[in-house]
Amino acid sequence: MISVLIADDHSAIRAGLRMIMANSENIEIVAEASDGRAAMQNAHALKPDVILMDLQMPNVDGIAATRELADHGMNVLVLTTYDHDDYVFGAIEAGAAGFLLKTAEASDIVNAIERVAAGQGAVAPEVGRRLFAVLSEPGARSSQQRPAEKVSLTECGLTEREIQVLTEIGHGSTNKAIAREFGITVGTAKTHVSHILDKLEIDSRTQAALIARDAGLLA
Repeated sequence: MISVLIADDHSAIRAGLRMIMANSENIEIVAEASDGRAAMQNAHALKPDVILMDLQMPNVDGIAATRELADHGMNVLVLTTYDHDDYVFGAIEAGAAGFLLKTAEASDIVNAIERVAAGQGAVAPEVGRRLFAVLSEPGARSSQQRPAEKVSLTECGLTEREIQVLTEIGHGSTNKAIAREFGITVGTAKTHVSHILDKLEIDSRTQAALIARDAGLLA
């Protein structure tokens, strides 16, 4: 059974999601939250498998809540009305494991929850092409990004394990999925990711994925 926490400030949306989940034999809603702060408190208390996160909420916005929860190894699936690049890339760079629009079919939402709970990613088709564009055009999201082709992983001091973790980042794996892959704790996976970003002098997983691709790790 997949435990899910719903975070959305609109009661009608939460009610609709409850109806969708009620038709699934594999999903159980363990809590609801109407703002970002409550979402974080409930998530830390209940440790749900997946947190369905709206982005525009009072007290703490969805991106800030996503970043805090992802840093603690939790699976956040963003479900929002907005597909603007700032929201899409802001959520992904904050560590979201998936990004869906509220116009998604019920079956797509259930499928995305199952994928994220299994340590995989889930991205709405409407925004998927833009994400792929980022991975095909180095520097498209950040003028401060170091050209990937000029980065030597060994010269930057990455260890063999850190290179393995960088490969997983390039494939879109969350900290939880990385921990499972290498038989380590989520905290250790988070530490590896932090060291990788520091050594490569970058500040987001998206930039790390670009470097992994251009270093030939994703072939």
